[in-house]
Amino acid sequence: MLRLLLAVAAAVASAAAMAGGPEMDDAKAMEGTWGFVSGEVGGVKLPDEVLKTMSLVLEDGKYTTKSPGPDDKGTVKIDPGKEPKAMDITGVEGPNKGRTFPAIYVLDGDTLKICYDLSGKARPTEFKSPPGTKHFLAVYRRKK
Repeated sequence: MLRLLLAVAAAVASAAAMAGGPEMDDAKAMEGTWGFVSGEVGGVKLPDEVLKTMSLVLEDGKYTTKSPGPDDKGTVKIDPGKEPKAMDITGVEGPNKGRTFPAIYVLDGDTLKICYDLSGKARPTEFKSPPGTKHFLAVYRRKK
């Protein structure tokens, strides 16, 4: 379950490189390698030791999550015109193959904050991970 959660978190962080407009701006700004700063699922914080073993590579609208387990790969479609900004993550290879997760995001320089619903049912409306939910709140920092 933890591997799935971390893989999904990585998937959420990726952005689709779309032609023109704010989608392209955010997609390009998200490209690179990211490390976890923090993660929380249903109000429970993930251990730093686990988060330190993960990295996320975003490139050309695709993501790859590197971890001690199998890599997770997929695509992300972003909609920066919504408030909060929205994204849909779709796994194409690995533990999330065939699953789509609705999410929200905010990009602030070298920090990316994402909250998404691991149940795949409804897009979160706030950057919170309340107990009893399947909301995953992740904060990433760009690796230099």
